[in-house]
Amino acid sequence: MTDLETPLRPLSKFQQSVIALAMVSMGAGMSINFVVVAPLARKAGLTPIAVAGILTLSAAIFAGVIPWWGRLADKYGRKRVMVFSLFASGLTNMAFLFALSAALAGIITGITTFLTLAFMRIWFGLLAPGMQPASMAAMTDATTAHNRAAGLGMIGAAMSIGSIIGPAGATLLAPFGALMPIWGSIVFNIAVGVLLGFALPPTRKTPRDSSRPKPLSLKDKRVRPHWIFLFAYFVAVAMVQQTVAWFIEDRYAFAAIAPEAYSAALGFGQSDTVLGLSFTPENAAITFTGLAFAALAIAMVIVQFGYIAPKKPDPRRILPMGLILVGSGYLMANLFYPYWALLLAFALVGVGAGLAVPSANALGSLSVRREEQGGAAAIMSAAPAAGFVFGPLIGAGLYQIEPSLPYYAASCAMFAFAIYAFRVTSKRPLEADR
Repeated sequence: MTDLETPLRPLSKFQQSVIALAMVSMGAGMSINFVVVAPLARKAGLTPIAVAGILTLSAAIFAGVIPWWGRLADKYGRKRVMVFSLFASGLTNMAFLFALSAALAGIITGITTFLTLAFMRIWFGLLAPGMQPASMAAMTDATTAHNRAAGLGMIGAAMSIGSIIGPAGATLLAPFGALMPIWGSIVFNIAVGVLLGFALPPTRKTPRDSSRPKPLSLKDKRVRPHWIFLFAYFVAVAMVQQTVAWFIEDRYAFAAIAPEAYSAALGFGQSDTVLGLSFTPENAAITFTGLAFAALAIAMVIVQFGYIAPKKPDPRRILPMGLILVGSGYLMANLFYPYWALLLAFALVGVGAGLAVPSANALGSLSVRREEQGGAAAIMSAAPAAGFVFGPLIGAGLYQIEPSLPYYAASCAMFAFAIYAFRVTSKRPLEADR
């Protein structure tokens, strides 16, 4: 066998699946903040801009130190960095939760609340980013040029699924307390960290004569247009995700009306319960935001595993279609008032995202030679984190001007991306075509 046909550090299918599960837990731990922290921090007295600023600062640090954690993974071992990252994610989220609890109880107020929450979130940005570069490096070592794109694609998909499952899981835990979803993500991170520690083989030094794929740079003209496209897409997505909880809470006036009136406000008619459940002003926004994300997640998973995986359609053909569906879903969520219509709108967004995100990632990987696809996939995986550096702050700023603006802006952006994808991306030849 040649070096390209022999994995540097083979992993079993089970071990690769555990790494994917770790990425799901990391994605869930990061994204659940948009459901839980956004409405609760506002209840603690922070403005939307202040809340978005805290999350944006953390995201910027997170994205900035990823390369440093990648070097640590090369030096000290992928397994050690992955386990450390999951424990750091759980423990820093726990510290943030305690600070948020203190703010809600009135123990800290005003600028002290902002500085305390920002300080706690900075530690997440500094200590938790190792999971992504370490898992990418581990999967690169465990695969060959023939299956590397599929292996790294699984890691990227797991992160995306986790970022949606997190908010959706908040629906199940919010009835037990407004802060319970964060506790759930903490337990999930730490439990998967323990599993990862037992499942992966001990760290071994890389042989000096080993051959690893040469890393690609974002300056590579073949990959850069696809990365910029995916980055812009996630800026628009982050604008909406930052404001969904506020949008639902304000539209249906959970804080201003009695819980007995929630059913009528949501468009379900007169009833003392909603969907057979009782709610309080504290957990209603979290629960119904989580349900919206659940609709999105279910639709996205069905499309990815029911259509994309078995049919393997040409990504150039389905990318514009997916973007049009995402844009239409954001527009529907804003135009139609009943809650059931909002659920349908987010399900439409999920269908579109299930088509668009894998296609955009695939186009980036397929733009280079087969032995370079691992490096391309690693570059593309950084686009979502970079998008979430800018999107939340833009979305919060637009929301303070007018609550409908983030949705109109994101919808217009998606339609513009669709035109670009149809006129430019769909006509750009891939490496396989050359």
